[in-house]
Amino acid sequence: MRQLIRGRTLSFHADPVTTENAYSYHEDGAIIVSDGLIEAIGDYADLRQADMPEIDHRPHLILPGFIDTHIHFPQVQVVASWGAQLLDWLNTYTFPEESRFSQQGHAPEMAEHFLNLLLAHGTTTAVAFCSSHKQSAEALFSAAHARNMAMIAGKVMMDRNAPEGVLDTPQSGYDDSKALIEKWHGTGRQRYAITPRFAITSTPQQMAMTGQLVREHPDCHIQTHLSENLDEIAFTLSLYPEARDYLDIYETYGLLSDKLLLGHSIHLEPREIARMAETGSRAVFCPTSNLFLGSGLFDEAGLRKAGVVSGIATDIGGGTSYSMLQTLNEGYKILQLRGQKLHPFAAFHWATRGNAVALGMEDQIGTLAPGSAADLVVLDSRATPAMALRMARAETLAEELFVLQIMGDDRSVAQTYVAGQAML
Repeated sequence: MRQLIRGRTLSFHADPVTTENAYSYHEDGAIIVSDGLIEAIGDYADLRQADMPEIDHRPHLILPGFIDTHIHFPQVQVVASWGAQLLDWLNTYTFPEESRFSQQGHAPEMAEHFLNLLLAHGTTTAVAFCSSHKQSAEALFSAAHARNMAMIAGKVMMDRNAPEGVLDTPQSGYDDSKALIEKWHGTGRQRYAITPRFAITSTPQQMAMTGQLVREHPDCHIQTHLSENLDEIAFTLSLYPEARDYLDIYETYGLLSDKLLLGHSIHLEPREIARMAETGSRAVFCPTSNLFLGSGLFDEAGLRKAGVVSGIATDIGGGTSYSMLQTLNEGYKILQLRGQKLHPFAAFHWATRGNAVALGMEDQIGTLAPGSAADLVVLDSRATPAMALRMARAETLAEELFVLQIMGDDRSVAQTYVAGQAML
């Protein structure tokens, strides 16, 4: 079915930090959607057709759906768990919660809640860690496939330093991952991410099996964690005493490439930064969890200068909001503490096309370019009385975006579309 979606459209075709005129904006715009894809975008007056159904979202903004590049599906019920830094938080809250995903029926129920929350916050694609249980990934992929959502996910591989209920073995982690790849990678809009949780919870034997999976499936993403917390780094290096640094562990087992997503990447050594740039490995900024767990301040400008591509993500459940708007809000504040700036155009690029670039998927998602998936978010910059009051004085598009970035949340999401289908 072809339909026209009308509103003020905003889409990026380049990074505003490095390129002038990096976006396209139509004050009275329209997007023609056909078979789940964007057929055309432009001025409403140029695209309207007498016999074409229309949906009118004026005066709201229409952007590409948000992309979340690091989120933990099994942690939906430990968000806002009090206290502790990373390692204590994992042992006290996360691992016991993830053990529940071995129970019959739990993962499918949580998958429905998880995807509903993403869509309510305007997120149409996520890169998700599942639990160590194969059925958790099965449940998430099944639920995403039913919605035609583009999901990148994988069961975590972890065979030590955690309770028995969340451990696999090097062989079972390999076998389960292999089976999930064969079933789900490339099925509809689903993609698999090979997922060693982090070096602390994987033995050298499991890391070797992870490297084997990467060699056998070079088109899969790889996701893990790197240098989130100083105690984590010290513990990691004690487990791998031959490693030059934390990144060297992943490098030793052949994981570094432009498919590798390294959550956090805060406390990096110069050699690590250089190797990430040389291999194209991606850093992922998780501002709300970095603040919540007291982990540290991400150096966006330093990594950019070194040539490292960065994504930005919620990191539920160490992160505290499903909202990419609130993620951008806290990201702005962290970069302020770093003496760096996050302009609203750069922020909205980051949460859309920028994250798509980090995933190597900018030809499919993250923009409103013809041929892209019709994954859209409709944003209301006057969604609350406080926002409406502020917007009465806003004079530019940049001001409006900054109001959304700082004051917005799920209340600002008027509609979310996945492959052209309204989801709210």
